[in-house]
Amino acid sequence: MAIQTTVVGSYPIPLWLYGDSSKGTLRDAVSVVLHTQERIGIDVVADGELNRFDPSHPETNGMIDYFVSQFSGVRTEYSISDLDLFQAEVGMAFRTAPAGVVTEQIGEGTLNLPADYEFVRDLATKPLKFTCTGPHMLTKTLTDRHYGSREELCMAVAGVLRSQLERIPAEVIQLDEANITGHPEESEWAAAALNHVLDGVSERKGVHLCFGNYGGQQIQTGIWNDLLPYLNALRCDFFLLEFARRGYEELHVLKDLKPSAGLGLSVIDIKDNEVETPDLIASRIEQASEILGEERIHFINPDCGLWMLSRSVADRKMQALVAGRDLYQGSC
Repeated sequence: MAIQTTVVGSYPIPLWLYGDSSKGTLRDAVSVVLHTQERIGIDVVADGELNRFDPSHPETNGMIDYFVSQFSGVRTEYSISDLDLFQAEVGMAFRTAPAGVVTEQIGEGTLNLPADYEFVRDLATKPLKFTCTGPHMLTKTLTDRHYGSREELCMAVAGVLRSQLERIPAEVIQLDEANITGHPEESEWAAAALNHVLDGVSERKGVHLCFGNYGGQQIQTGIWNDLLPYLNALRCDFFLLEFARRGYEELHVLKDLKPSAGLGLSVIDIKDNEVETPDLIASRIEQASEILGEERIHFINPDCGLWMLSRSVADRKMQALVAGRDLYQGSC
């Protein structure tokens, strides 16, 4: 199977969206993002997650707040005691406040992911990926004053996401989890919730895991070996995993990844403005192929979303991604 190129999801916000977030302007911006990827030669494209962007809270690019702020059962105003409760949680020191406070049973509220998909579907001429933040990550950003356990809250969030994603016929559905990498001790309940979502998806489904990109910084510390039981428990078709920033010394760990799962090999460092050369990218693919076998590599991609970069740098990195893949396959 030929190695495909893809992006993780987000793209730098075109400047004109800061002053005009109307539907027509947003449609124009998404068209530009998709056309840019298609022109460069990306095989599986994404909408840049532009509709989730909130200029008043730009540091997460809407990865959390777009979802949480629309759930029913969640209020987004909080007291000092809510802050104290959130700040006592393990692994959330990078946020000073919760994304919301759960006061009653979680519901879909005004969240409408199928409508988000319909908004962009006809703008793409190549296979389209639809991305969604995973239930563990969303759960960890919430202060719980209703369920009494993270496990129950996470499964409730998973129920909402599943009910929406199962209605989206995108060629690829991707769930993003960026907190579990630093907390493998939470793997059992995190995997149960994510599998509940994945089991509702009939299309090609993947999971992206990284060690954080909050304001362009790595947040989580950990090693892939500790995540292997979690990865092997997930019922998905492929994983997009972060390596370019970390280095490739841990590739051998993935020899124990379940044979049914493909790999999205990250070969682009999104926390560095230097643009990788095609030769470097080809060498990274070759290294991974020698260790894991080329058949395991379904995609090559960046470490994470491109949104923290300038558009000129992001575009050049995508160009290098395609050129590096072509260089590798031309030498095989």
